[in-house]
Amino acid sequence: MKSFWKRIINHEASLKQKWALATGIGVLVIVSLFTVLLFYRFSGVLLQQERTQVANTLTAVTTRINTNKQLTSDSVEGALAFQDRQPKQQRNWYSDSLATNLVRHDVTVEIYNVHAKRLFSSRQTKTVKFTPVKQQKVTTVKSGNQSILVGRQPLINQTGKIVGYVQVIDRLDSYHNTVRQVASLTAVLIVLAVLIAALFGYILTAWLLRPINEIRNTMNEIKKTPDADIRVPSIQSHDELAALGNLFNDMLDQMQRYIDQQQQFVEDVSHELRTPVAVIQGHMEMLLRWGKDDPEILTESLTASLQETKRMQSLVAEMLDLSRAEQIEVNYGEEVTDVSELVNQVYNDFKMIHPDFVITLDNDVNRDLFVKIYRNHLEQVLIILLDNAVKYSETRKEIHVSLSKTQTMVNIAVQDFGEGIAADDLQKVFDRFYRVDKARSRNKGGNGLGLSIAARLIDAYHGKISIESSPGYGSIFQIELPIDQQS
Repeated sequence: MKSFWKRIINHEASLKQKWALATGIGVLVIVSLFTVLLFYRFSGVLLQQERTQVANTLTAVTTRINTNKQLTSDSVEGALAFQDRQPKQQRNWYSDSLATNLVRHDVTVEIYNVHAKRLFSSRQTKTVKFTPVKQQKVTTVKSGNQSILVGRQPLINQTGKIVGYVQVIDRLDSYHNTVRQVASLTAVLIVLAVLIAALFGYILTAWLLRPINEIRNTMNEIKKTPDADIRVPSIQSHDELAALGNLFNDMLDQMQRYIDQQQQFVEDVSHELRTPVAVIQGHMEMLLRWGKDDPEILTESLTASLQETKRMQSLVAEMLDLSRAEQIEVNYGEEVTDVSELVNQVYNDFKMIHPDFVITLDNDVNRDLFVKIYRNHLEQVLIILLDNAVKYSETRKEIHVSLSKTQTMVNIAVQDFGEGIAADDLQKVFDRFYRVDKARSRNKGGNGLGLSIAARLIDAYHGKISIESSPGYGSIFQIELPIDQQS
């Protein structure tokens, strides 16, 4: 118990223990307030019943005594028929209520004459100082350490003259006994309520916190083994903790994607940069050994090294673009773009840059139409597709661009009439570093990342990119993006 309170004080207790303690304290406060109010109300009702009983006894005794005769001890005893020594069958009780009060051990009935001399007492007990009154009066007075009820009433004859007095003393023994029993029972009930509430709170908290325990266990497993493919088990409660578990799993998935992207990035860099670095190193070593004395070899080596350096710059830039494209859902989830205006802009730019090409645009929209994508990213995709169309259209320099829409989607198509792609290569053109013809692709300055970047960007915005191609007849790239219905 000491260690429990020590943990509580030092804020080291578990959430279940804190919840159980808080529940117990809360129930203690609430039940205590309720029971105290109920107890005082109940004791007040009991006390009022005792006061009513005293008043009824005063009335019964006053009615019983004949006030037209001279009050004496014998006349009073005869009137009340209080003769303990007679057999029960000979006793003449005035009424049940009077008889009941006369035989109660904590009630004393006293009769006084007009001179305040006691003529009769129902039992021999320590009496209370008598004070004459003019009408019925019931008061609470102190007798030692406890309170008692004292009722007084005058005896009045037919002429209206006071001939004596009645005093009823209720020591409230039964009342105090009942109050003590109720207080004891109330205390026991409070303790039981607190214990039951604390136990119930502990059990309920343990049950409700199972998802948190599962999340904690999952975190511990991941901490021990960062590469472990472990997730929080499915939580069927459909509440905030279930949402927390799903959010934690989404975070783990996102982190895993970042880790995979980082590993892929490092592998790609080490793989793709190996060749240009080796080329540059070979030329530098050759120049260092003997080539620097030959102007022709020096120029050739420097030119080749500069070309490889530029290719490395282009490769790094494209790989960074690819890495960013795989994180779109985090940074640009709510962006929208006027697709008709952007397609017209890119179309006009390429007509200006490549005047030797016949580039046509078939726009079936011709109005403002917004799609859910960041403008720069859609522009980047269109530039990649048009650049590819230009690179691989050596014979027939013609490109068709079309823009259309359905109820929910926008379709952009880029068609060239160049070399085309074989069926075996169609499913691979969107893979990173894949080239249909590696030698010719390098000559055209490609790194095999453009279409991969385009595919990642479109996929990140919940779109779709596809290709149709025939060798010798060209290719058609199609993009589908969801329309922003709120714009």
